[in-house]
Amino acid sequence: MTATTPFQGLAAVSPLLTRLAAERATGALLRDRGTLFLEDGRIVHAESPSTPGLDVLLTTGGGLAPERWNEAVNEAGATRQVGRFLVDSGGLADGELEICHIAAIFDAAFFALSPGSGPSRFRRGATHWIGSVRSVPAAAVERETRRRRELLDAVWPYPQLDTAPVVPRPAAPGQIVTARQRALLGQADGLRTPADLAWVLGRPAFHTLLDVRRLAAAGLVETPHTRPAPVLAAPLPDWMTQAQSPDVALLRRLRDALEASL
Repeated sequence: MTATTPFQGLAAVSPLLTRLAAERATGALLRDRGTLFLEDGRIVHAESPSTPGLDVLLTTGGGLAPERWNEAVNEAGATRQVGRFLVDSGGLADGELEICHIAAIFDAAFFALSPGSGPSRFRRGATHWIGSVRSVPAAAVERETRRRRELLDAVWPYPQLDTAPVVPRPAAPGQIVTARQRALLGQADGLRTPADLAWVLGRPAFHTLLDVRRLAAAGLVETPHTRPAPVLAAPLPDWMTQAQSPDVALLRRLRDALEASL
């Protein structure tokens, strides 16, 4: 029988990640929009400037006091055991850390593996100071990244919403708005983008993108539309370009006024 790879039959989100997973490589896969850390071919951490980090998910979105996070980084960062320190010191339950850590991996990977994230580079042997928490197969990260892309377009196919300021609209009479939606809309001031709202709320950035698209589909958020390209005026007839009398200038102004009113 012929051996198959985890991604056979599907276009790999990142060919280099596929190869590194097959090689059971250890190190950091760097792209413009994020970094994936691998250990024996499995993803053990991910981070992206487009997403709130594990610290924000635990402190702003969770129940961890910021002082406890800072203590863990100061005490265990140098030995790359921050996650273990949080649990052993009683600052966080093991299960809570794992859930937030996996959420951070999938969230950052979605952006790091995005099509516009630039070329990939691999720093062999690099590790992250968070330390060992939970690893995820690279195949699972690729599948989830692909699924999330499809889900966004299935909900409301307007990708410009992902980077534009979120502008709320009033609910229709009798329209139901959930508590989660109210919290997001309450922070949407017409200036904050979905990424800004994710940081303010302490939520994964992808989940915030999804919430914004659902709100737009429900008419509770403005959907920005790309402006149509300007229509180029038709070239002037030769008889108009060869004369510059006042009558010709008047005709030119009349034509421009008519085109502007169409």
